[in-house]
Amino acid sequence: MSGEEFVPLSLTPILIGVFTAVACALPGNFLVLRKQALIGDAISHVVLPGIVVAFLVTGSLAAWPMMIGAALAAVVAVILIEAIRRLGRIETGAAMGVVFTSMFAAGVLLLERSDTSTVHLDVEHALMGNLESLIWLDAYGWGSVLDPIALAGLPPELPRIFVTMLGVIAFTWLFWRPLKISTFDEGFAQGLGIRTGALGMALVIVSAIAAVAAFDAVGSIIVIAMFICPPAAARLMTNRLERQVGWSVVFAVLSAILGYVLAGYGPGWLGGDNAVSAAGMIAAVSGLILALATMFGPCRSRTGAPIEA
Repeated sequence: MSGEEFVPLSLTPILIGVFTAVACALPGNFLVLRKQALIGDAISHVVLPGIVVAFLVTGSLAAWPMMIGAALAAVVAVILIEAIRRLGRIETGAAMGVVFTSMFAAGVLLLERSDTSTVHLDVEHALMGNLESLIWLDAYGWGSVLDPIALAGLPPELPRIFVTMLGVIAFTWLFWRPLKISTFDEGFAQGLGIRTGALGMALVIVSAIAAVAAFDAVGSIIVIAMFICPPAAARLMTNRLERQVGWSVVFAVLSAILGYVLAGYGPGWLGGDNAVSAAGMIAAVSGLILALATMFGPCRSRTGAPIEA
């Protein structure tokens, strides 16, 4: 494929997929190590009612109302999970399952009962996103990258998820030490004066912001996969935190690029006529990478050993 075809049709979807994968994988490392991987799954579900309510209140799909609605929904979900766990005296996983399935179902019902015919907000987009349609119509080749007029026509999802990724990177860098200490020894962190409760809530909110920024473009499937699969696969590659984060970013980027390419060209290579869902294929590739790491990762037999901070 020449630059005249690749840049307008494939460059922006691939970049959006890559930025989404990295933005979700970074906080996913800490969620996995804290044994809270299901929170990433829950976030990708509970943001839906927050997004729908924000749309019903504001009447638009502007970025800030959507992010605020999703962040508030994530906070409500965390509060409900803790309340159910304590009042019902059931284990955390069961409480998470009750809350995120109930909230996602509520979001689906709100979508079905609301007039969203004029915007790309429906059950199909909530699950699969619309990554394939995020093409750069004003591009004419690689020269468009340096053309201000062409750059003005970029899909708005690209700068949105790019800024979100930078924010997630900044949060991880600024709070690296307290995140690391509280992840491995919460009691010691509290003894040092680290507010572990507030830090954990901040991690959830950052994860929610990453999820909602990616939601319109890629749907909940990639969000779920990227929160869990790259960090879990990276955990099987090393027992050092810094290396794990690096591996997770590599796996996330590889999943996004390879998944998008296979979705578009894989069926043709196998004799098929139609492309398949990019979101579904990216999630499938991330799962395949995790499966390979499970079978061949150097630390697969030592996952119970403590990771080195």
